[in-house]
Amino acid sequence: MFDERKFIGESAAFMETMERVSRVAPLNKPVLIVGERGTGKELAAGRLHYLSPRWDKTLVKLNCAAVPESLLETELFGHEAGAFTGAVKRHLGRFERADGGSLFLDEIASMSLRLQEKLLRVIEYGEFERVGGDDTLQVDVRVIGAANVDLPQMAERGEFRADLLDRLSFDVITLPPLRYRKGDITVLAEHFAMGMVKELKRAYFQGFSENAMEQLEKYTWPGNMRELKNVVERAVYRGAEDELIDALEFDPFASPYRPLERRPAAEAEEEEQTAAAMEPLPVPENFKSHIMQYESQLLKAALERHRYNQRNTASALGLSYDQLRGYLRKYKLLKCAPQ
Repeated sequence: MFDERKFIGESAAFMETMERVSRVAPLNKPVLIVGERGTGKELAAGRLHYLSPRWDKTLVKLNCAAVPESLLETELFGHEAGAFTGAVKRHLGRFERADGGSLFLDEIASMSLRLQEKLLRVIEYGEFERVGGDDTLQVDVRVIGAANVDLPQMAERGEFRADLLDRLSFDVITLPPLRYRKGDITVLAEHFAMGMVKELKRAYFQGFSENAMEQLEKYTWPGNMRELKNVVERAVYRGAEDELIDALEFDPFASPYRPLERRPAAEAEEEEQTAAAMEPLPVPENFKSHIMQYESQLLKAALERHRYNQRNTASALGLSYDQLRGYLRKYKLLKCAPQ
């Protein structure tokens, strides 16, 4: 059952989004929920379902990215006994289990183009066949899709079916990230803290210090509400019951003992060479003499490499024979470089 108390906020961005959810909820139309990780897409789907005429029917959920591609089709559409090795009995898919209710498909962008085609057919006509079956089944399901990627761009690249996107996007609910809900951070932090206090069976919660509240407000929260919940609960259980929460740890992996990522030897060597090449060269006191010294050393090394054959040396340096002779004359190297 959807718990309205888990969907908390007072900011203008949050209230506007909830108003849009409430307006579209009564309609028997597919809806797409988009937002960064941790913004509450599953909670929004629950609100859509329980504010609709289908509220007393089942809300079935499926994370498409959590199911291997080879099994996702049977999870969605079911299979008949004997459809494949190990299919000893009929399996009802999520669409059949959601008949009369709603089906929430999270991470819908991870679905293959082939399965997207089958999904489109169910949304448009309400019909499908189980894997290994011939009978066409009819269902009445409201599909709620969710994604944390740019689906229009994926459609332009051919990675997501444009016709399915058109069908899903009767209305698109875009959930605001926590960094755009500054007014909600305090409310959410206190809510998560009280939940942890209850779990720890403590008598009371002293609250957050001014320093802790300032840190909570300034942080950008890339993981949004899920990350905020982790940070707050971690601080509560590590802190003393009779003291204000002051210390917050935003990166639980931060440690001097954190294991380093192992890289292939060739990659590490290439990085070292790149770093060495980017080191600033020492500034010579006399630039002209420094260049002349470098050219002389380069000519000597090239001559030695080509056994003092001037024509081969000139070719290797990208010079004409006469140009090389001119440089050798300039640096008085003709004596050691016979023709």
